[in-house]
Amino acid sequence: MGVKELAWESAFFAQRIGKVDLSQLDTLTSAEANAWDLVQAKVASADYHSLDALSRQDFALVEGEAELVIALGETMRQPGIRVARSSHIEALRQLAGPLFTESRFRAPWFDQDLTQQFYAQWIDNAVQGIFDHQCLISVDQQGAIAGFVSLREVDEGARIGLLGVANTHRGAGVGRQLLLAAADWARSKGLTELHITTQLSNLAAMRLYLRHGARLTSTSYWLYRKRDDSV
Repeated sequence: MGVKELAWESAFFAQRIGKVDLSQLDTLTSAEANAWDLVQAKVASADYHSLDALSRQDFALVEGEAELVIALGETMRQPGIRVARSSHIEALRQLAGPLFTESRFRAPWFDQDLTQQFYAQWIDNAVQGIFDHQCLISVDQQGAIAGFVSLREVDEGARIGLLGVANTHRGAGVGRQLLLAAADWARSKGLTELHITTQLSNLAAMRLYLRHGARLTSTSYWLYRKRDDSV
């Protein structure tokens, strides 16, 4: 089979969603693709063979993605950073939901209300240690949540899941504070690297990570195909 089911996404979005097994791409047929409500493919940006093949199968470009890594040396604890607790979940859900509406889970591929619920549930899970292992928050002088970052341990490193800054606190250095806090959390766990995935179009995030020593390790594209190419 050239398409593997994404069970969690299928259940959450109430669609039959699969992902292309690129090793089987040459055998993928339109009939197999049409058996799914939505088929996704993630392709290295230099893999022109796969990109061309997917284009012929009516897949559409959805998003460019960058993978970066920061080698962890000496870090510092950041003021105003707290570990998120269950008492913060409702505020975090309200904050996270609207922040990522331009991600690869955006319309017209996904219902916008469900996308907001998806990210709200992601940060809820992070506070509870589900999938991501920890959620850190930045708190302003009035005690309001200015931003958050979720993290999980992966092999010898840590990976940022979500990093978001409240619109009311943009331009105040909260993103930098959260990134440095994430690095300090990872180093405190004895980890040596901090891994980050971000959209190629998110230039502000890319500049932030590169300014703080991130090394670009790979770029890729997400392509989607809806049943009968109805988009």
